[in-house]
Amino acid sequence: MPRLNADSQTIAREIISRYPEPKSALVPLLHLAQEQDGYVTDEAIEHLAELIGCTAAEVLGTCTFYEMLKREEVGRYVVNVCTDISCMLLGGDQLLHHAEQRFGVRSGQTTPDGLFTLEDVTCIAACTEAPCLQVNYRYEYRVGAERFDQLVDDLAAGRTDVPAHGTLARVRQRIPADRAAGNADPSVSHEPSWMGSAGSETSTGGAEA
Repeated sequence: MPRLNADSQTIAREIISRYPEPKSALVPLLHLAQEQDGYVTDEAIEHLAELIGCTAAEVLGTCTFYEMLKREEVGRYVVNVCTDISCMLLGGDQLLHHAEQRFGVRSGQTTPDGLFTLEDVTCIAACTEAPCLQVNYRYEYRVGAERFDQLVDDLAAGRTDVPAHGTLARVRQRIPADRAAGNADPSVSHEPSWMGSAGSETSTGGAEA
C-alpha cells in the first residue's frame, strides 16, 4: 500500500501552502490520499503526518472521525441508501433490501467484482426527495427498484459521469499567486485596536459608576 506518489506530493504541498499552520490542511490532505488509492492507507497516514509535522495517531484520529474517509478498500462505487425516517416511510428499507438482492451482498459489504460497496446510512439531507441514495456522494432522488436497477446497469457499463470513489471533483481548486490573500501568523493577535479599549470600558464602567 503506497505513500503519496510524486504527483500527489506536489498537490499536497500546494494545499499546505494555503494554510497558516500545516496541520490545518489535514482534512483536504486525507481526501487527496483517498483520491489516490480509493481509501486512506496506513502508509498514507504516516506520510501525511511527516508532511504536516504531527503524529500518525493525530492523522488517524481525524481520519476515523469522518464517515466519508474510508480506512479499508471499498468498491469503485460506494452506494449509500438512506433509511432514516423520511426515506423509511417512502420505501427506503425496501430499496435497501432490493439493493442487497441485486448485488448479492449485505449492507457494509462489497460485491465480489470489487465494483460496488453497499451501505445503509441515516439522513443524507434530502428528505423532500425520499427515498434517496448517493453514489460516491452524488445524489439520486426518488429512487425505486426500477430506477435503481437502471442506475446500477449504467454504472457497470460506464454510462454515467460518476468518478471512482475518492474523487470529490474533477476540477481541482487553484489559487493564482496574485489572487492569494496571504496567510496570517496565528501567533499574532489581529484584533482591531478599538476592541481592547472597548472591552476595558465595558469591564470597568460598572466599577467607576
